[in-house]
Amino acid sequence: MGGCPGTGYGVRVSQSQSMKPETAAKKLGILLEAAPADFREGVVTRDELNALLADPPEWLQVLRREGPHPRGVVAAKLGISNSGLARGGITEPLTTAEIKALLVAPPAWLVQERATQAGVRAEKRRVAERDAERAARGATEAGGGGGGGGGGV
Repeated sequence: MGGCPGTGYGVRVSQSQSMKPETAAKKLGILLEAAPADFREGVVTRDELNALLADPPEWLQVLRREGPHPRGVVAAKLGISNSGLARGGITEPLTTAEIKALLVAPPAWLVQERATQAGVRAEKRRVAERDAERAARGATEAGGGGGGGGGGV
């Protein structure tokens, strides 16, 4: 048997895997359009990606530091969601300087989105704590019988 495509059987693993530049850019947290042409136009192997992560070249360091940044990075740096960016009218990538300017003098939409995001985080924490408490109570209540539930003999 020669192996089935997509199953991983009969195919070399990780060392020979490659990815599209778009995927590699996402994993690196950079905007593909801002990367050098040789990065954008080829494929990136898993080993090359690991090397970029372990020892980023100058172009990658500058891009991560100064931008322009992809939406997910912009949203994270502003402390809001991707949807919040859209509601705020931010449709283009931003540089680090542009992000800092927004944080120094936040427009009303950013103040509102940050408050919304803080509320979402607080609710997630509350639900997680509630679920953990319920799980702990359930384990305590269920654990008091000595194991098998075989009844009395």
